[in-house]
Amino acid sequence: MTKDLTRGSPMRLILGFGIPALFGYLFQQLYNVVDTAIVGKTLGGAALAAVGSTGSINFLVVGFCAGVCGGFSIPVAQRFGAGEEQELRRYVTNGVWLCTAIGAALTAATVLFCGAILTGMNTPADIYPRAYAYIAAIFAGLPAYFLYNFTAGVLRALGDSRTPVIWLIAASLVNIALDIVFILNFRMDVFGAALATVLAQLLAGAGCLVRMITGYPVLRMERADWRLEKARLKELCVMGLPMGLQYSITAIGSVMIQTAVNGLGTVYVTAVTAASKVSMFICCPFDAMGCTMATYGGQNVGAKQWERLHQGVRACALLGAVYAGIALAVLCLFADPLNMLFLDAQSAPLLPLARQYLLTSALFFFPLSLVNIVRFMIQGMGFSPLATLAGLFEMLARGGLSLLVPVFGFTAACFASPAAWILADLFLLPAYLYCYRKLTQPGGRGRKKPAPLRSAGM
Repeated sequence: MTKDLTRGSPMRLILGFGIPALFGYLFQQLYNVVDTAIVGKTLGGAALAAVGSTGSINFLVVGFCAGVCGGFSIPVAQRFGAGEEQELRRYVTNGVWLCTAIGAALTAATVLFCGAILTGMNTPADIYPRAYAYIAAIFAGLPAYFLYNFTAGVLRALGDSRTPVIWLIAASLVNIALDIVFILNFRMDVFGAALATVLAQLLAGAGCLVRMITGYPVLRMERADWRLEKARLKELCVMGLPMGLQYSITAIGSVMIQTAVNGLGTVYVTAVTAASKVSMFICCPFDAMGCTMATYGGQNVGAKQWERLHQGVRACALLGAVYAGIALAVLCLFADPLNMLFLDAQSAPLLPLARQYLLTSALFFFPLSLVNIVRFMIQGMGFSPLATLAGLFEMLARGGLSLLVPVFGFTAACFASPAAWILADLFLLPAYLYCYRKLTQPGGRGRKKPAPLRSAGM
């Protein structure tokens, strides 16, 4: 089930790899969608606001986990493209050691300080207890997120985007069942929704791990492969930590916006929560494009197929433009029914606010597609630290708009993400051309003989 992305039509390969990845992202979002829908429909608007008020800090921490694991998979993709199987295995094992250490430290720190974080975000007092119960349970389950994201990242680096989807489908079904049992039968409130999500994520990670162990001869480790190697650990950190920080830096801006929205009151928090859930689901194709570009770029850099990098970016950008137009049309027609999936009847008066937030973002979906396509291509090419700077620009844009919320109100919050995407693109497009030249110019790092223990990153 491995897939070589260094030969054949880029458009066909991107679709063949990206469509299974898309289903993976859709089912991963289904975790949150099911939790939120059941919480909103059965526990009411206040419970929905409690879960929604943790969305940005949830994205900050869980996004860091996903980014780190995604970065750890890039050297694996590059070694796969170069046909260096022993090097591939040793990057995987050293990635395991790093995920174990980082996961343990992050879990302890976030559980310990989650109360202080919610207080610092001006979480309204009437929803604080529920918000704490939900996010503390998510943070306690971070090892499950590391397990899934790392194993899925390794499988995708080998070109297998199907196995993670299969296990996410199974996990989503389990998540729905556990939501019903924990919330409706056991009366566990929002804590039950969080617990269901963590257990479902654990199932998906365990399934991918079993597939790695039993399904791929290239991943059959020998005792020597498990040695800690300083050079490989360093390269993995150079690739993984910037990607994790990229998510976190981006999320800091989201935390600032969330804090500003929290200051407007529970009504606005509820509206933004519903619209954000719809938006995250609609934007899954853009996430799949980014995932595809990281693997596509990594394999083609490993194989020194330079001309295919531009071809891949152009093909994926075309897909992004087409989908952005379709998504905008769908949301213009069905914004209210989609938002009502997460609102109860008493919260229906909030629909104009939720619609405004959702459609403002949808007008700028093509810039969002470029953010994912170009940033992840840069990372796959081995320049993770440079790609991280795009997250800094997103943070600055969202942070700047958050300062305008007290002056211009809810409208400023609606334009925060579009401003972030545009500013990031203004940096990423020339950055990609710079990285390409660094790889392809005579004497550039891409023209040198591959050194197994050195990264192509900065």
